[in-house]
Amino acid sequence: MSRLYKTGSTAIRNFAWNSFCMQPAPAKTRSPQDQLTKSPQKNVLWIIIFVVTLNSIGMSVVLPLLPFLVGKYLPAHQVVFGMSALLSVFAACTFFAAPVFGALSDRYGRKNILIISLLGSVAGYVLFGVGGALWVLFAGRIIDGLTAGNITTLFAYISDSTEPAERPKWFGYIGAAMGIGKLGGPALGGLLGSIDLSLPFFVTAALILLSALVVYFLLPESLAVEKRTKHLTAGSFNTFSHFKDVFSMKAVIPLIVLGILFYVALGIFQFNFIIFLKDIYRGGPAFIGSLLTLVGICEIISRVFLLPWLLKHFKAESIGIAGLVGLAIGLALIVASIYLHSTVIILLAVIFIISGEGLFESTYTGKLSQSVDESKQGKLQGVSQSLQSANSVLIPLGAAGIYFYSPGALYIAATLIMLLAATVYTRFPAKAMRTQNADGNV
Repeated sequence: MSRLYKTGSTAIRNFAWNSFCMQPAPAKTRSPQDQLTKSPQKNVLWIIIFVVTLNSIGMSVVLPLLPFLVGKYLPAHQVVFGMSALLSVFAACTFFAAPVFGALSDRYGRKNILIISLLGSVAGYVLFGVGGALWVLFAGRIIDGLTAGNITTLFAYISDSTEPAERPKWFGYIGAAMGIGKLGGPALGGLLGSIDLSLPFFVTAALILLSALVVYFLLPESLAVEKRTKHLTAGSFNTFSHFKDVFSMKAVIPLIVLGILFYVALGIFQFNFIIFLKDIYRGGPAFIGSLLTLVGICEIISRVFLLPWLLKHFKAESIGIAGLVGLAIGLALIVASIYLHSTVIILLAVIFIISGEGLFESTYTGKLSQSVDESKQGKLQGVSQSLQSANSVLIPLGAAGIYFYSPGALYIAATLIMLLAATVYTRFPAKAMRTQNADGNV
């Protein structure tokens, strides 16, 4: 999941204007007054970018320290399984919660659900900071996972507030905002962790609390009352009923399949890379933090500069395929680095993987958001997030077993899955997009 530090001041200046002028624009014809309202609406989106940046800084502060925190409670040879279990518990809770929170945001609006989700994250990171036992860390992950609706709601908010053609750019900006956090966060985490290993987790909780306050006081609601889901039933709280609804939409299915392949391969890298650096390259917090800083730089460049330029010259589908190929090259370079043991190869791998991710994920999320109307954005984004969480439950556990057998085999598998995703994208997704356009859904 960086970009623009002007967001806070610009959004605050325009908040009063937004409160009066944010009216839904007609789908086809726009009067001069409609065009006047579009600019304040975009300015409000910078508040979203600012919130994502704060959250990313907080998460990147603690990320390099997780293996060392888990190491306080487990022997060194069990740390990888401890981290896998923590990630899987969080992902399992998110699997059940995300579609429900998405549907609730379709009914009650994006703002309230976003605040609840952020406060859940605050509680989770406070428990991490308190620590004292391994079960406390699991309690923190469970609370955070059961209130996991922030990404779902943020994506739905962007979809509410932008035209379909603009969404890949704004989804790219969200990814770049995450990249900003990865620039300074790891270094700050290393500094704070050298003082006390628990301190970074309290700092993260404070940053997320600040973002919740920003949402409460500055962010207007994006989903008009007349566009919301009218009724809630018992099925609204059933995760699998939301899956049934989404998978009944034929235009969505090929995109969901493509996303599963992408997130499986990417999940292998995201889960394992820090452990890989620690084991194969004997990397400590400083080395790992510096590479995460490079991740942030690549995210900003690929999503803020490269992606908007490419969108002016190429189709989104072509950009997405190029991103998947870049990801496959990067994963293959990690395989090569095992045998050649070169930091340069690792650096190139990171550049290819993060840049490819930025190009594919932004265009993919944009295409996904175009497949339904505003009243179903929360549900669709929730199901998508839930499927990603299902990957996160299974991938860490499966990847850990393969990794102990052979790190090379793990990354070869990831490379092949990413190439399969690229092949899939060259075939039925393009046909699905033409079907959407023919049906008038986009």
